[in-house]
Amino acid sequence: MNKKICIYGASGFGREVLTCLLDSLSWNHDKIVEKVVFTDDDNKYANQDIMGVPVIKKAEFDPLKYEVIVAISDPIIRKKIIDKLPPNTNFTKVIHPSVVMSKWVEIGEGSIVTAGTILTTNIKIGKHAHLNLNTTIGHDCKIGNYFTSAPAANISGNCEIGDCVYFGTQSSVRQGIKICDKVTIGMGGVVVKDINEQAVYVGNPLRKLKG
Repeated sequence: MNKKICIYGASGFGREVLTCLLDSLSWNHDKIVEKVVFTDDDNKYANQDIMGVPVIKKAEFDPLKYEVIVAISDPIIRKKIIDKLPPNTNFTKVIHPSVVMSKWVEIGEGSIVTAGTILTTNIKIGKHAHLNLNTTIGHDCKIGNYFTSAPAANISGNCEIGDCVYFGTQSSVRQGIKICDKVTIGMGGVVVKDINEQAVYVGNPLRKLKG
């Protein structure tokens, strides 16, 4: 790998992505320090080291030098950041070695798949998705771009999920469900009917929050 890796986002999830890189690339910490940097919109991180890894200013980012992984959990914010990056930016994927995944799974560029995730078969996941700890996705699912699952989210088979969708911790989806773009499912939410309106939904049974 000629280019270094730039983790965009230096807060909690960015640090988790760094540990995922350590595991997936079998690099020791000294190698990581040589090959990885952070950057962040928040100037409080500038000119610091995080877990020994330097944080560069956004003005120092050069797409000819770095491959990028955007470690921002909010799908809408993540998309805005990616849209503002130079058009010649290259994105890398990070897949933890503990992930259970068949060869009949397609994952788009810039995606992060963390430890304990299970992806069965005939699954298509879009660009810049985040699958957090112990997410499960069943057969024949189609997941859009900028998807985020918090830990222990469970998606049954034959589901179709749009772009910029967020699933909270321990949320679950019944088989055959369709969910439109820009939907947020709260922690522990149980989806048993199609969702056709952009909104935040919570609870069991699921209900739409007003406003």
